Amino acid sequence: MTTANVHQAKTNLSKLLDAAARGEKVVITRRGQGQVSSFVLTPVKQAAKKSKIFGAYKDKIILAPDYDDADAEILEMFEESINKPI
Repeated sequence: MTTANVHQAKTNLSKLLDAAARGEKVVITRRGQGQVSSFVLTPVKQAAKKSKIFGAYKDKIILAPDYDDADAEILEMFEESINKPI
């Protein structure tokens, strides 16, 4: 059994979690008095990590044929506004 006060628990939380995950009983005390909180952890199955692959969405995202046309319209509006007197 592992016993730690609140300060020690904050400082060594990852170690306490590892101990609890191994099945050890972990007790955290408050102010050294009879007030004791205990907790038992059960390991959680972790989802398999999927590696991030550059270009994984290639050919899966399709843009409309006129996608860039809007850019030309916006550029034209900006150019017109620059040439207009204030």
